[in-house]
Amino acid sequence: MCLILFSWKQHPEYQLVLAANRDEFYDRPTAPAGFWEDHTDVLAGRDLKAGGTWIGVTRTGRFAALTNYRDPSNIRENAPSRGQLPVDFLLSESSPEEYLKAVAQNGVAYNGFNLLVGDLNNLYYYSNYEGEVRELEPGTYGLSNHLIDSPWPKVLKGREMLHERVSAENFHPETLFQLLDQKEVFPDEELPSTGVSLDWERALSALHIVTEKYGTVSSTVILTSESGRVLFTERVFPTLYRQASDKMFEFTVS
Repeated sequence: MCLILFSWKQHPEYQLVLAANRDEFYDRPTAPAGFWEDHTDVLAGRDLKAGGTWIGVTRTGRFAALTNYRDPSNIRENAPSRGQLPVDFLLSESSPEEYLKAVAQNGVAYNGFNLLVGDLNNLYYYSNYEGEVRELEPGTYGLSNHLIDSPWPKVLKGREMLHERVSAENFHPETLFQLLDQKEVFPDEELPSTGVSLDWERALSALHIVTEKYGTVSSTVILTSESGRVLFTERVFPTLYRQASDKMFEFTVS
């Protein structure tokens, strides 16, 4: 994922309200969201190049999501796949805190990443650029390709819009997809400097990115209630390599 907006314990019905965009090269092979044949409790999309995922949940109420940390000057081609980190949590029996503390012991082996992991009661965050395992308090958060709640314009705007929607009297998940579909780029003076060209900073500043070969390939909305009800919806956008699709899953944690 490259943008994750989420509200934790702020809605009267849903403990977690999450809206996320996955940005990727259009030609990277990907399986859409579904329950995995080899791990039938896991519901996630799958990167068919490296085998991992960017976001997923389980029938037992575990949740994990990942973004890359943008630092083009510090990329190692032989580093292990970051997409395996969410998978390992979803398959483990460790608590969110225990799992991230174990990841932190070897975090420097990976290229830059941000990792969210949680269950029905707890939500934790870790970035190997910050090096601190953090329990997240109730609130509304934004995470892109820098540290959590970094004041990038897309994060600030997205977080504000999410707060408005979660606070609305007639909250509906479709409004989260509308939020994620914002394609406007921000003014140059508001852009971060992350080591890419100004043209790329502009293109990457949109909540929904569109370029010739790279952009937002799918959006995911996840809602979880205290009672264990989970709603997971993935919207895939059409490209030369993908067919448009909407997939919705609903289940109760067992």
